[in-house]
Amino acid sequence: MTWKTSEANSRVDARGQKCPMPLLMAKRGLRDLSSGEILEVMATDPGSERDFLSLQRLGGHTVTTSQDEDGVFLHRIIKA
Repeated sequence: MTWKTSEANSRVDARGQKCPMPLLMAKRGLRDLSSGEILEVMATDPGSERDFLSLQRLGGHTVTTSQDEDGVFLHRIIKA
């Protein structure tokens, strides 16, 4: 998967990282964003999908996740 042109304010490439690193890298990336801004995170760890659902539930952020044919997850987070 390659980064597609989007309105993301920031991006994190966590491919190859195992749990909990994609989530920790996302939290670090969210620190620099204002409410309503968008962070995109690419990850290959299947557990990241569950982790980002928890981030949405516990952090109040809006998270959408898609997966490409190569197994790469793209988590799109709108900061609360």
